[in-house]
Amino acid sequence: MKNFGYLLKEGIKNIWTNRTMSLASVAVLMSCLLMTGAAVLFSWNIKSAMGMVEGNNSIKVYIKQDVPSLKAIQIGDQIRKLDNVSTCEFVSKDDGMKQMKQMVGEQNAGLLDGLEGDNNWLPNAFRISMKDLSKYKETASKITAIEGVDKIYDYQALADKLTHIDQIVGNVGLVIVIALSLVSLFIIANTIRVAMYSRRLEISIMKSVGATNGFIRVPFLVEGMSIGVVAGAIAAGLLHLLYYYVVSSQGISSVFNVVNLNAIMVPVVVLFILVGMLFGALGGIISIGRYLKKEGGAIVGW
Repeated sequence: MKNFGYLLKEGIKNIWTNRTMSLASVAVLMSCLLMTGAAVLFSWNIKSAMGMVEGNNSIKVYIKQDVPSLKAIQIGDQIRKLDNVSTCEFVSKDDGMKQMKQMVGEQNAGLLDGLEGDNNWLPNAFRISMKDLSKYKETASKITAIEGVDKIYDYQALADKLTHIDQIVGNVGLVIVIALSLVSLFIIANTIRVAMYSRRLEISIMKSVGATNGFIRVPFLVEGMSIGVVAGAIAAGLLHLLYYYVVSSQGISSVFNVVNLNAIMVPVVVLFILVGMLFGALGGIISIGRYLKKEGGAIVGW
């Protein structure tokens, strides 16, 4: 226990002695963990949004702008007569503008002021549910064939776009995370290598008097793992702050059921710290090997 306390103290001492390199190691490793966490949270939220979209058994049918409201209502009667149409709800351009103001939130609703009445550029529309989604294409073709129908907006198209965005973010994020991981290992390894170089005479003496490789190795592993703990804790805290700033300030939480990070914050912090410790330990192992293979005066170049 006494030896462990000494080794732990020496590891922490190394961090302070090489504080500039240690700070750089913390910053890079923190960036790596933060990017990884952000990419995972983004992917989770995209999948949540896709679940909402794909679970919505409805499509929007937009009527051409030059079609009067009375004619639009008659078009709705034609749509209701189709066999596969379950419900057909008329959404006037005024109702559409009200819904849009609700979506953007009270703080941004002022941007849409003055767009009521004749200035409303939204088209009349119908919200439609189908009885059998397997007949979607057939039913959509019949709807678009009706005179006055402009286009159909189906949620599957949105789901496809979300999937595409998720794939792009995932691929780009993976490349960045791999690059940052390698940089993190390189900087941590060099930080510990500098500490070992500054203590090479002490290590040489310890080897000469019979100190085991394990005894010599522990302080430097403590140094690397301590860097990982600090980086992991800071990254988890920043991820929490940035995540809730984005979902709250941008009104995202009012549109989608975003992932509740508070509910999983403890496991996230623990995971970040464990991963940080693993990276720190790997960096230490990489840098320690070359010195422990040497004996006595060879360590200091005698």
